[in-house]
Amino acid sequence: MRLGIFTPVTDEQTPPAELARQIEDRGFESLFVPEHSHIPTRFATPTPDGNPISRDYYRNLDPFVTLTAAAVATTRLRLGTSVLLVPQRDPIHLAKEVASLDLVSGGRAELGAGAGWLREEMRNHGTDPATRFALLTERLAAVKTIWAGPGAEFHGELVDFDPIEMWPKPVQTPHPPVWLGGWGPTTLGRVVSSGSGWLAPPGLSMDELARGIKELAELADARAVPTPLVVATLYAPTPHDLDAARELGVHRVLLGLTGAISPGNTRRGLDAYAGLLP
Repeated sequence: MRLGIFTPVTDEQTPPAELARQIEDRGFESLFVPEHSHIPTRFATPTPDGNPISRDYYRNLDPFVTLTAAAVATTRLRLGTSVLLVPQRDPIHLAKEVASLDLVSGGRAELGAGAGWLREEMRNHGTDPATRFALLTERLAAVKTIWAGPGAEFHGELVDFDPIEMWPKPVQTPHPPVWLGGWGPTTLGRVVSSGSGWLAPPGLSMDELARGIKELAELADARAVPTPLVVATLYAPTPHDLDAARELGVHRVLLGLTGAISPGNTRRGLDAYAGLLP
């Protein structure tokens, strides 16, 4: 089982290139970063955990800028998003951004994608919250189509374009790993039907994670397709938690490092997590 780091990267934290070097030097396998383009000053949408939004939500850097800086500062660190808010992004630009990161990093990019939860943020991007899940599915399908070869075209209900040329193509074949985030009644079905992996959201208990993995396997078996890989994000896990995740067959655990809005806090958090490395 692989161990990586999940953390917002802000203008108050260790700069992304130095942060990535610190993560790689300690022996972690990957760096995953979240995305929020902005936070509306006033919103009525409940937060996922019921708590006020933390400072890093307002201040995180663009994920592709962060990960490109990390790519040129490291040699083996896997670089991903957790999660990219696909309904708020143009699919053609997104295909180019991920493929460009994959090229610059020498084939180390991964795309963790989600529909998002903050409805006012979506509306500011012209996205109807009611269609965000359908939009997520179609835009990811369009991105994969663009990556697949020349003359790509896509004709869906929400995404539609005639043949285009878009380069570069990703270094990884058939394309960088794609992970779908979420924990809801339809999430796991979308994971299985899209051929993606499951990016289990932060905050799940080990029992919930086990239940999700069991349901994922049952859905895959019913459709006669391979069981998707699973990435789980855990905050302050114990060695017992990691052993349990390993027994469940989790592909990667992302060790959550949030609220670390100073270089000193970030360094101390990484040092503490380094004690969990094998």
